[in-house]
Amino acid sequence: MSVSRAFPDRGPSRPSSHSTSRQVPHLDHHEVKLTLARLDGLARVMDSAVTIPGTKIVMGFDALLGLVPVIGDAISGVISSYIIWEARRLGVSRLVMARMVTNSTIDAVIGSIPFAGDIFDVAYKSNLKNVALLKRHIEKTGLAGPSTITASYTVE
Repeated sequence: MSVSRAFPDRGPSRPSSHSTSRQVPHLDHHEVKLTLARLDGLARVMDSAVTIPGTKIVMGFDALLGLVPVIGDAISGVISSYIIWEARRLGVSRLVMARMVTNSTIDAVIGSIPFAGDIFDVAYKSNLKNVALLKRHIEKTGLAGPSTITASYTVE
């Protein structure tokens, strides 16, 4: 049974090509820019929301959540997964997706170690890294549209 018969709303099954990027025709430039702004804000809150007074150490809620045993790391992992889910929706390549998953996995595994993991969370900043990877992908593919404002006018 083909995928299209089992799930009629999904359309025909994918061809077996091994392309490294996904096509995302349903997203317009404005929606991509809004998504990037939202993810950038979320990553900053998670990884660099607060500067510790008297130091140059910047940390976010990811490190604070890590102080709460089990549940804090789980919540942090869900938020990191959301960033990856949005990147998938925007059509990042499999390579970029793998790098993002690796960043989040490293953060989750090492971050779950008591005390040492909390220090690691302050330094590693996986969410900012993942958003930077996403931005580079968007710039390379041109999904965000032109970066300059264009205007047209007529002279009568």
